[in-house]
Amino acid sequence: MDFFKSFIQIMQDGGPVMWVILGCSVLALAVFLEKVFQFHRDEINVRELLHGLINVLNRDGLVEALTLCDSTPGPAARLLGAAILAYQRGDSDIRQAVDDAALEELPKLERRVNLLGTLGFVLPLIGFLGTVLGMLRVFETLKTGDNFSSDLAGAVMTALITTAAALTTAIPCYLGYNYLVTRVNAITLDMEKAALEITAFFERRRSSETETGTAQS
Repeated sequence: MDFFKSFIQIMQDGGPVMWVILGCSVLALAVFLEKVFQFHRDEINVRELLHGLINVLNRDGLVEALTLCDSTPGPAARLLGAAILAYQRGDSDIRQAVDDAALEELPKLERRVNLLGTLGFVLPLIGFLGTVLGMLRVFETLKTGDNFSSDLAGAVMTALITTAAALTTAIPCYLGYNYLVTRVNAITLDMEKAALEITAFFERRRSSETETGTAQS
């Protein structure tokens, strides 16, 4: 209860800008948690998945391989599934099918990540706005001279509170943004490795099938 009263008092002392900062902090937290849960849900061992797929494909189990990809979460599994479908259809350029699938998956990974970085950049500016508004109150108090001590202290407090609140929110935003960018880069790297390996596997398989067909004829 005391914490709630203190929080309300700080919001009142900080002025209207504090509610903007609070809204930005809630939005930043929601974005961060959403992306963390998304990455945790999609996290898989790509190397293990590739090993299992190649073993299944070596037994000509295309349907089983597609089922395995469909039941496995994550963008890398969907890229592998796109490559298997392209091979099953007899597409000449499997890499193109993988690239098309990547164009669909990458925006999903990066969605709203930049928003966190934007908030980390904008929040100090919002805090600076609160500081300017507080300093305007200081000069207004100096100009009028009414209730000088209390009004001046309140104006200075407004300036300091908004600055502190904005920086307190902006710093975690920057840290969270960098963390999410690191996760996106790691997942993207796994996708690229998986795409290269599955494409190389199908190219070797087609070369082997062509040589076998030529030998039989």
